[in-house]
Formats: sequence, structure tokens, C-alpha cells
Amino acid sequence: MEEYVVSARSGADDLLPVGMAVHELLSRLPVTMRSLEQRGIRIENGACIDRDYTGPVLDEAIRENHLMKATPVSGPYRGVPVVVTPVRNRAGEAIAAIGIVDITGIFDLATLMDHQSAIVKEVCGEDPCPLPSEAISSKR
Repeated sequence: MEEYVVSARSGADDLLPVGMAVHELLSRLPVTMRSLEQRGIRIENGACIDRDYTGPVLDEAIRENHLMKATPVSGPYRGVPVVVTPVRNRAGEAIAAIGIVDITGIFDLATLMDHQSAIVKEVCGEDPCPLPSEAISSKR
């Protein structure tokens, strides 16, 4: 029986099964993972595309030992919101980090609703929008 160990020294071979499982679980969102002492993996579209990967947010999540939500300013995910969490040992020390593209960070629902309200007000003014005669139900 094969074993995969996630430790501070884990390399790509040990991290890959965990990374692929998370990738599939999250409908194939891009996943990155590295250990404390070794660079790790980058997974996209069902395949590991980099077995020597690290990124600034992965590094910071390990260093700071807490969940990070950030938009990297460098690397392949530059300008894309990501969320990264440390993987901790029994003592609570960060031994690795795993990250995904943060689809919740791409859309700020409150801002979207503010913009939608402003657009409706500009287009419709104070009248109900659409007017009762313009509603889809009135055209059936």
C-alpha cells in the first residue's frame, strides 16, 4: 500500500494526491500547494502543470501561519484573488500551505448590488422599472 505524507519536507509527489483531490472537489478550480521546506505543485484543468511551484501568498500563509485572502501582485495569479490556508502539524505549526483561486473574491455582492441599484435608478428614474406594460408577464 502506498503512503503519501504531508510534512514540512514533503515534495511534489507527496502533495499531488491531496492537491488533485481538492482540485476535483472544487470543480477544478486552480489549486496550488507547497511544504515549508520544498516548493510544490500548481494544478489547473485536471493536470499538474508545475511541480516546482511557489507563490507569494503560499509563502506568506506559511510564514504567518494563518488564512490569507489576497490578490497577488506577481506570479501566474497576478491580479486574481486567491485564498490560502496553512496546513498545520499537531503542535499548530505551519508545515505546508494550500491555495485556490477565490471565486468569492472576484464578485463583491454588496458592490454589485450598489451598482445595479444606481443603474436602475438612472435608467428608470422614480417610476417602477420595468413599467407594468413592459414586464415579461404582460407580453405573454
